[in-house]
Formats: sequence, structure tokens, C-alpha cells
Amino acid sequence: MSTSNPTTKSISLKEYGIKSENVHYQLSPLELHDVTLKKGMGREADSGALAVNTGEFTGRSPKDRFIVKDEITEDKVWWGDINIPFSTEKFDALYDKVVQYLDEKELFVRDCIACADDDYRLDIRVINEYPWSNLFAYNMFLRPSDEQLKNFDPEWTVINAPGFKADAEIDGTRQHNFAILNFTRKIALIGGTGYTGEIKKGIFSALNFILPVYKNTLPMHCSANVGEEGDTAIFFGLSGTGKTTLSTDPTRRLIGDDEHGWTEDNRVFNFEGGCYAKVINLSEESEPEIYGAIKKGAILENVIMDDDGKVDFSDISITQNTRVSYPLYHIDNIMEPSIGDNVKNIFF
Repeated sequence: MSTSNPTTKSISLKEYGIKSENVHYQLSPLELHDVTLKKGMGREADSGALAVNTGEFTGRSPKDRFIVKDEITEDKVWWGDINIPFSTEKFDALYDKVVQYLDEKELFVRDCIACADDDYRLDIRVINEYPWSNLFAYNMFLRPSDEQLKNFDPEWTVINAPGFKADAEIDGTRQHNFAILNFTRKIALIGGTGYTGEIKKGIFSALNFILPVYKNTLPMHCSANVGEEGDTAIFFGLSGTGKTTLSTDPTRRLIGDDEHGWTEDNRVFNFEGGCYAKVINLSEESEPEIYGAIKKGAILENVIMDDDGKVDFSDISITQNTRVSYPLYHIDNIMEPSIGDNVKNIFF
């Protein structure tokens, strides 16, 4: 995947009902880094990485995650406390309010891809209120080449408005923040939270439905790597249990650290183009590959830094869920493309 900058720098969002003409399209990581600093929305660490504070929410909010219950999802989703139904009418009304809010904003738009295997490729457009959120999308999704962008036709759209707060009584949400999937309109609508993980999890939650229902492919919350003999290993575990650490092995090529698909012909492919690693108590000695990936282009979230930009990874005064996102190419030993065959070892 190319990391170069397309020449197009603006794009119309009228097809989404967004009237703003102050729109930046496909900015480079360095441009987004600099814009964030100029707006006073982040600081630069001594490693060169951008450090931001995500605000009220420093993690995902599962009770505020909804799926529109419609003809596509009604009989195929296991509804309950995890998959909470949301009405089509409430979604449409809330969407219109978010769009109206974004009309007056400077926006940052990125076209990107999920799924490293072209047979399962999902083209995405991400519309962000904040520049650093758009940098996160650059890091975490696959980056299309300039040639791919010429005829890019996004199938799904992520609309991310952290500054918009819902009115729960009117809008049908639980509180002011929300992340809602609409499979008919193919939209992930996110508001009221600056936590960037909601952006990637929106699309990957959609894939958790799309892949098994339509593609006969198993979506997995796991990391994966490949040995010298082409043997693929996958590592399952809850968040924070070591998937990223175990898969980032200098003797094996990294496929990915979080979200993968396992096809019926025994291939494993990464959904992502980057890593989103916890950095609590991180040190160069214990995890040199991850530590080395924290450089210009990476985003540190909710860490504590001194006046010289030195990060104290042991300081959890904001949250224990301190994070870094970085593109896969910040790691030296990676699979390109991020696909493995011959699954030999599975770790739980």
C-alpha cells in the first residue's frame, strides 16, 4: 500500500447531506500531525509521536453501542445487552442532526480499506471532525494507492463527530455518546466521544456481521504471525492480555495484532493496516518492537508527559487504557500483504 499523498486535497460531502466546504481530503500523516499541533489539540512527544487526550471517554462504551434493527438485521442479529436495537426512524433523525452540526465544521476525510485479502476488501470513507481522529484512520485502516483512489467507491461510511452530544430523551440513546451501525445505509455513526477505538470497532463490528453472513468467513478477535516455514499462528485473548506483544515477535512476520478473518480455504487475513497497542508500563527492554514503533506518525492516547515530551508509561492517572496507534510499516518484520496460510498453532 502506498504512503504517498494524492494530489486531491478537498472533496464534496453533499451526498451525505453535509454542506461544509471546509473539507480536507486525504491529508498526509505529517499534515494531520501539524494541524493537530497548530490547533492546540495535542503535543509532540520526544519520540516524535503525537500525544492527544481523548477527553471524557478513554475507552469504548459498550452500553452505548447500537445496531439499527431493520430487514437486514432483524432475524440475523442476536439482540440483547451486547447488540442493542435502534430504530430506523431514530437513526435517520439523529443522522440529520449530526450532519447539521458538521455543516459548520472544518472536516477531515479519508478513503481507506478494510481487509487485506482483495476477495474480502471493504472500501470505506471516514469523515472526522478532528484531525487526529483522521490520522488514527490513516494508521488503522489499509491505505489505498493513488491508482486505487482514482475510481474509489466507498461501500461504507464512518461519520465521527466527537463534539456532538445527543439528547438521550429525544434521540433514543442512553446518554450523550453513541456508536450506531446501520447496515441498510452502510453507515457507522459515532458521536459524543473522542475515543478513537470507536472508529475502527465500528467497521470491524460491521465485518463481524458481513463476513459470516455473506462470505462464509470467520471473523476473529486475535493477533497473528507467520514463521520462517510459512506456518501461521493465531493468538486469542481479551483486550490487554498480550495479543500484540505475542504477535510482535522479531523472529516471525507480523500479520496483525487485533482483528482477522479465517476463510473457508484456510487463509487468515488482517482487517487492519495498523496496530492499536496498550502502552501501560511499556519499556524498550520489555517490548522493543512496539516501543520502536512510537515515532512520528504514531498517536499516543491519554499518556502523561513532562515538559520535555518524555512519556511516563507507568503513570495511569488519566486511565489504565493508555494506547498507541501506528501503521504496520512502523514494524520491521511484517507480512505484505497481511495474509497467512497454513494455520498451525492456535493460542488461547
